Amino acid sequence: MELRDIEIFLALAEELHFGRTAERLHVSQARVSQAIKKQERRIGAPLFDRTSRTVTLTPVGHVLRGELQQAYDLIHGGLARAGDAALGVRGTLRLGVMGILGNEMRPVIEAFEARHPECTVEVVEYHFSDPFGMLRAGRLDAQVTWRPVHEPDLTVGPTVLTEGRLLGVATGSDLAGRESVSLEDLAGRPVPDPGPEVPGYWMEAMLPSSTPSGRPVPRGQSVRTFHELLALLAAGQVVCPVNAHVRRYYTPPGITFVPIHDAPATEWALVWPTAAKSARLEAFLRSAAEPDAARSIG
Repeated sequence: MELRDIEIFLALAEELHFGRTAERLHVSQARVSQAIKKQERRIGAPLFDRTSRTVTLTPVGHVLRGELQQAYDLIHGGLARAGDAALGVRGTLRLGVMGILGNEMRPVIEAFEARHPECTVEVVEYHFSDPFGMLRAGRLDAQVTWRPVHEPDLTVGPTVLTEGRLLGVATGSDLAGRESVSLEDLAGRPVPDPGPEVPGYWMEAMLPSSTPSGRPVPRGQSVRTFHELLALLAAGQVVCPVNAHVRRYYTPPGITFVPIHDAPATEWALVWPTAAKSARLEAFLRSAAEPDAARSIG
């Protein structure tokens, strides 16, 4: 059986529609039908039940799909690994993360290292007060950063984590006892100032300067690191939107995290210098772009 015929069968088994399969593979519907009929003649049994409205796999088709999918994945995995070996995919990839976020990247990192045993991933922390400095200095190959990123010298890749947002407040705050809060509750309450190295549009996505209705959100004391932020929150000097993973890893006394019910989700994406994309990074991006790689935190 030719590889193209296998691809057609697997695509049709997923799409269950001849037209969509043809469009997906950039072939004609006649080519799809021809490939399926050829396989059915070879096996001696129908692989699909077809009506004027539906296409479904037969029991024999289900068996063949399982066997061929496994073989197809092995073939493509082998080709990818051979290509990586030819390109020299080895050594250490330096991945920048904020705080504990590297722990949320473990599934992607472990999958990458399993596929590329000559490679390791070094997780390096960077701070939100200088979000792109380490990338531009060549100290990182890539980093995980919240969207949007509109930097002309950087490329934004796949989203690897999506999560909701919480509002960090002092435990004695009037907001601490609520089941949830609104972005409107930020009005008149100081949020931290991340400093001059932070692009305004990027921090605005996390710390808006005004509420959805237009009421101002003042900037308070300057902070450079997450631990400085925790100290200000506990002292009641600021409130601050944070991401959902914070509550999983940080439960400091004096601080309460309350869900923000109308905040947009945070999308964390891989970002790298456009002019410095290596074969090693290409391989890591393939692991990160796998359908089951992206994760979500409520």
